[in-house]
Amino acid sequence: MGGNTLDLAIKIILLVAFFGVMIGVGIYCRKNATDVNGFVLGGRSVGPWLTAFAYGTSYFSAVIFIGYAGQFGWKFGIASTWIGLGNAIIGSFLAWAVLGRRTRIMTQHLNSSTMPEFFGKRFDSNGLKIGASIITFIFLIPYTASLYNGLSRLFSMAFNVPYIWCIVAMSVLTGIYVIAGGYMATAINDFIQGIIMLFGIVAVIAAVLMNQGGFTSALNKLAEVQDPAVSTPGAFNSFFGPAPLELLGVIILTSLGTWGLPQMVQKFYAIKHERDIRKGMVISTAFALIVAGGCYFLGGFGRLFGDVIDKNPDGSIVFDSIVPHMLEDLHPLLIAIVVILVLSASMSTLSSLVIASSSTLTIDLLKGHVIKKMDDKKQVLIIRIFVVVFIAISAFIAIYQTQSKNESVKFIAQLMGVSWGALAGAFLAPFLYGLYWKKTTKLACWVSFIFGAGIMLLNLFAKQIFPKLLQSPINCGALAMIAGLIIVPVVSLITPKPDKKMVDDAFACYEKQVPAKQKNSLD
Repeated sequence: MGGNTLDLAIKIILLVAFFGVMIGVGIYCRKNATDVNGFVLGGRSVGPWLTAFAYGTSYFSAVIFIGYAGQFGWKFGIASTWIGLGNAIIGSFLAWAVLGRRTRIMTQHLNSSTMPEFFGKRFDSNGLKIGASIITFIFLIPYTASLYNGLSRLFSMAFNVPYIWCIVAMSVLTGIYVIAGGYMATAINDFIQGIIMLFGIVAVIAAVLMNQGGFTSALNKLAEVQDPAVSTPGAFNSFFGPAPLELLGVIILTSLGTWGLPQMVQKFYAIKHERDIRKGMVISTAFALIVAGGCYFLGGFGRLFGDVIDKNPDGSIVFDSIVPHMLEDLHPLLIAIVVILVLSASMSTLSSLVIASSSTLTIDLLKGHVIKKMDDKKQVLIIRIFVVVFIAISAFIAIYQTQSKNESVKFIAQLMGVSWGALAGAFLAPFLYGLYWKKTTKLACWVSFIFGAGIMLLNLFAKQIFPKLLQSPINCGALAMIAGLIIVPVVSLITPKPDKKMVDDAFACYEKQVPAKQKNSLD
């Protein structure tokens, strides 16, 4: 009994210390959040380490660690590690290399603070700005609510407390430091949370594999796992797993998708210097290799715990239970670190999403439309109010979904899965071409918006009309993104050319002459 009390005391002390640091950082950064530029973008003066960690921690949440790692590790075995590698190479390295510099330059030149505002100014279209902000508003809310998924089982295992208190605590504490310190507080806390995630995932993988007799022993056990639905012997420890095509769809959605997500791209708006982009690219890629690669690698051994994993009444696997059951026999101190790891991942993503949602609603929908005159001070106040509103709505959805016995609320969970595909499917191609190609037209952006969001809504409400492969939101989202990359240039070439002066003005930022050191600029 005494040991149990001591174990619980250690977990509580670590949690209190963690929350205390988060709130302290928020209060410390309040001086940087007095205007819109400071609150939303940290004054565009955030260094490479903070930006890279903010990017990485916004990328990987409890959805990855508990949900996706368990689900795809069960489905693909050790080959699910490819998803983490794709996240590092495509979702981090190439995203920084292709988008980082041009995003930073053009968004400052156009004086845009959000992705919808970028579309509005780049294509001289108020309609595009409003359309993009509506899509962002519709699909970021359920995505925000999904962050609480996976925490319930972990907290029940570690503390034996009702899930509702976990939601309330996470919501209130995230709200406090975001409202107080804005983006800068989020970036500093993301750095701290990222350090916890890095050390935590390495420690967890080592402990789980040790409990299985080491890496080689665990791999051999995985080779012996049989599944009636899989005909290939040893498929779960093979190079590409039992379903390579489905694995590719997951890699595309979870990796290429970051290129079109408002809360991810917005990180490039805030970076301070040109040289910081290369540093940030390396740091962000290394972070993704360890965290994402580690999560999916760990999940790949989920089948070794098949005898203790929870099942639904119909016999199907409860995927969110896989990773918590893998961890329940670990040392209490390590479990406490895991809880803080998952909380860190979720709170960092939550803070990023609510800033993106509240700033979009304020700057792109209310300013100049609903409220004609809105000075800087009033904008910051309204953004802060919407931070509270968005956190409250997402918490309410998560609690309602947990408490309700009504089967009809399941569509909320489905909508969460659709969110990533809809946002990236709608925005990725117009944003990418908008940065690079002068011939991109306003109408092409509209077609991409409608196709990306529309096909994912169809997938949600009329799944049966799709071929079997595309009935999965993952595969459908991957299709939406790839289709957008084709749709935008095709539609641009057959629609009226954009105004030359408007385009030249937008691209003039790339031609601006700036002093450079000899090592960066040859005569």
